[in-house]
Amino acid sequence: MKNHHLQAAIDVETTGLFPGYGDRVVEVAAVLVDEGQIVSEFSSLIRVTKAIPRHVSMIHGITNDMLADQPLPEEVYPALGDFIGTALLVAHNARFDLAFLRHEFGRLGLSLNSRSACTLELARRRLPELTDHRLETVYQHLFGAVPEGTRCHRALDDARLTARVWGELGGGKAMKSGALR
Repeated sequence: MKNHHLQAAIDVETTGLFPGYGDRVVEVAAVLVDEGQIVSEFSSLIRVTKAIPRHVSMIHGITNDMLADQPLPEEVYPALGDFIGTALLVAHNARFDLAFLRHEFGRLGLSLNSRSACTLELARRRLPELTDHRLETVYQHLFGAVPEGTRCHRALDDARLTARVWGELGGGKAMKSGALR
């Protein structure tokens, strides 16, 4: 599926905010989108040595115990790289997600050199009337309620929401307006 017309909506959940200071990705997900439809999904928890602080665990619901039997970064990132191929990476707050992914890929000598787009930046431009531009807020503004059973701040559900927001806010049209990096 390595096709430059695909988009990969991605999301990460982490141990903190700063990859350069030891924080790590504990969950990653990507959904491949072709012509507005999700065609494939990738999701994995990741076993890392950095403990998840309690206050962070309360945000995403991922605990240290949940990671005990999960795959290591060495298993997850090569598979993720193969999955996303040359797809355009789309994330809500792409600077955050891509900083972590580039750091994690770099630790393994892998590269993540895909083009990217940010639905947060796009939403700020297209929906200035919103009081905040969190993913859930933007989604609710565009579609009403978040789908039942959605676990916000879990990577796969957030990647699915991001894909939907990207499509509704113009997707490919947004590339022409400067949302691409």
